[in-house]
Amino acid sequence: MIIPIRCFSCGKLIAHIYKPYLEAIEKGESAEDAFKSLGIERFCCKRMIVSHVDLIDDLLKFPRLQ
Repeated sequence: MIIPIRCFSCGKLIAHIYKPYLEAIEKGESAEDAFKSLGIERFCCKRMIVSHVDLIDDLLKFPRLQ
């Protein structure tokens, strides 16, 4: 759905890193280089960003249940 604000394991703020990470990947930069440039060192934070699936646009297509 929406990227979590903090890492579930360590509590570091990660929400502001998601869009710059996607932009770096689209430019052809490797994931490890993108993490290094964004200052993400812990595996738990990397897991939160890499495993995130953005479903909000898909869910907005459906009508709201009453």
